Amino acid sequence: MGWLRKFFKGSSDKFSEGHFHSSYAEDPNHYAPSTSGDIWSENDEDIDRAIAQSLIEESQKGNSVIDHDSQLEDDEQLARAIQESLILESPPQYGNGNIYQPAPNGNLYQPAPMYFPSGLRICAGCYNEIGYGRYLNCLNAVWHPECFRCHACNVPISDNEFSTSGNYPYHKSCYKENYHPKCDVCKHFIPTNPAGLIEYRAHPFWIQKYCPFHEHDNTPRCCSCERMEPRDTRYVSLDDGRKLCLECLDTAIMDTNQCQPLYLDIQEFYEGLNMKVEQEVPLLLVERQALNEAREGEKNGHYHMPETRGLCLSEEQTISTVRRPRIGTGKRATITEPYKLRRHCEVTAILILYGLPRLLTGSILTHEMMHAWLRLKGYRTLSQDVEEGICQVLAHMWLSSKLMSGSGSNIASTSSSASTALRRDTGSQYERKLGEFFKHQIESDISHVYGDGFRAGQEAVRKYGLESTLNHIQMTGCFPP
Repeated sequence: MGWLRKFFKGSSDKFSEGHFHSSYAEDPNHYAPSTSGDIWSENDEDIDRAIAQSLIEESQKGNSVIDHDSQLEDDEQLARAIQESLILESPPQYGNGNIYQPAPNGNLYQPAPMYFPSGLRICAGCYNEIGYGRYLNCLNAVWHPECFRCHACNVPISDNEFSTSGNYPYHKSCYKENYHPKCDVCKHFIPTNPAGLIEYRAHPFWIQKYCPFHEHDNTPRCCSCERMEPRDTRYVSLDDGRKLCLECLDTAIMDTNQCQPLYLDIQEFYEGLNMKVEQEVPLLLVERQALNEAREGEKNGHYHMPETRGLCLSEEQTISTVRRPRIGTGKRATITEPYKLRRHCEVTAILILYGLPRLLTGSILTHEMMHAWLRLKGYRTLSQDVEEGICQVLAHMWLSSKLMSGSGSNIASTSSSASTALRRDTGSQYERKLGEFFKHQIESDISHVYGDGFRAGQEAVRKYGLESTLNHIQMTGCFPP
């Protein structure tokens, strides 16, 4: 029976599967692959003859006398049993369907199950028989070396390592170029940290990705949208040291005269809420230094942190106001002139930082106008979270009115030419995105005074309405429960 044992051994065929071999491998079996699944049927007669001859020899050696008919029946049953045992399990098969079908774990490839004749090794790239010679065994399939190609550059992958993404193989360099995140500031690949992980920072609204060290290398930020200055773009420098990106510069209000239409629009907004400001309150646009000096000269008041961008003044002061800008080389130079504030009522002026986009300037102005309205209406001295909170509620309402689709549904609906022109101009895609950002800043403020105060005021207005909320504040000095 030695010939049968040799036949079993020669007929077995194993395929290694899983990861990419570290190098090209020669075919471990130096025999021609089988070409037909019916190979066993061609050898049935030889097997029967061999079995019969073996049984005759064994019978003669034992000198046994066996009934011829009974022995023949036993021989036939033994032959059938041996033949059935020769039906071996076929090796893994590889089809000519979608060779990039992902496996359940999402990392390896699982070729589509197509059945080929027993013994064939089929390339998952060209679907032809591999035969003798070198081959690759990776991603649950076998490949001709020239058929295992990078999905990005279509060049055969001959490296010892490769990467996968989206059910396709890549050179490591091609994968990095296509999928490794780049810094939006320096445009380089974001480096890995000591643990080998890609670590970066991202703005919570703009999703601007950047290397962590840019937070400490004096990379400028836009004073309006807070985005970092990319290396291939130059922000505009203002005279007081602030930087302004080109998108925010497009709608920036640069002097007091330019701000007057916006001031009229906000006055009409208050009128539409039955909150008309009766007194004429001067509006002045100023530089950062003048704003800080005015803040120091004010006995009482609440201030934006970390930088003050608007003030409602109650004291007599002399303010340096921005009257007319001129364009310089790489920056916008400004001309200032003194303005003497006189106290005719509880509010002497509203100061706004110059050089900010229209929607940001408007939200700050709306906030400061609410301070003025409270003082002119004789409200008691309120806690910071209540006063700043209700002022933020009004600023948020004004921004929402500017961003509502179909600007004719403005909360403070008016027909004046100034507000109509303003609403018509508030339509560029970036300006609307910028307005959403300013709303996001108000909503996500984590400070107790501005953030918590806004959320408490907004909830009160939602439950009871603005008028009832203001009446409750006037009587109790706090928001209604």
